Amino acid sequence: MLDSVANIVKRVAIEEICPRYQNVSHRLKSDGSYITDADLVMQKRISEELKKVWPQYAFLGEEMSKQQHEDLFKASDQGLWVLDPLDGTSNFAAGIPYFSVSLTFIKDGQLQMGVVYDPMREECFMAERGKGAFLNGQPIKNDPIEVPLRKSVAIVDYKRLPEVLLERMIKAPPFSSQRSFGSVALDWCWMACGRGHLYLHGRQKLWDYAAGYLIMLESGGHACTLSGEPVFVGTMEPRSAVASSDKRLFDEWREWLMENK
Repeated sequence: MLDSVANIVKRVAIEEICPRYQNVSHRLKSDGSYITDADLVMQKRISEELKKVWPQYAFLGEEMSKQQHEDLFKASDQGLWVLDPLDGTSNFAAGIPYFSVSLTFIKDGQLQMGVVYDPMREECFMAERGKGAFLNGQPIKNDPIEVPLRKSVAIVDYKRLPEVLLERMIKAPPFSSQRSFGSVALDWCWMACGRGHLYLHGRQKLWDYAAGYLIMLESGGHACTLSGEPVFVGTMEPRSAVASSDKRLFDEWREWLMENK
């Protein structure tokens, strides 16, 4: 099933996203974020392709209404697809080649499988609960990161952090340098592969984080919220995220955040 899902995501992304890249019109949604034709056509196509093979499962896409989100999520115990059709739309609209498609399957209150596809690099990250994580079919393996916290590279989204924590992090960061790339799903996958040492985000929506979070956990990485809870707890409420693929760095990072939040 996981391979079949990944093939659907890759095929539709190549057909619908790639031809529109750097030839895109966009507009603003009511929340101030961008939406493009690629977002809408991807959501429609992925939904149709999934229903051909698994008509019994409900489908929730980011571009649906809030009421639809709430109603559909109630069906997650029976099986629910959750799609971000184009995570990193602002990058896509600006011609920045860092965006992805993120698809998760939820059943029985658990993240069961996830696929994140980067069409610019032709990288397909995927995971199934209890069966590991993979990049283009090869297992993702986490080697120890031999970098002290003060020399680490952190992927941090500053604009959604609590004010006190943000101020302290800017004035006296515990890491060497910081990046913010603009696709939450792809951030998780890069972290799972050790492309970056620390991760922090103050507010992610379910379709942003679900697939990447599962990939991170199944790769052997470590993650929680700022309050120390699992990132996914069976709700649609936005969640913060703290992560590292390395246990030592994760513990040191969490300790610093606890002391400074």
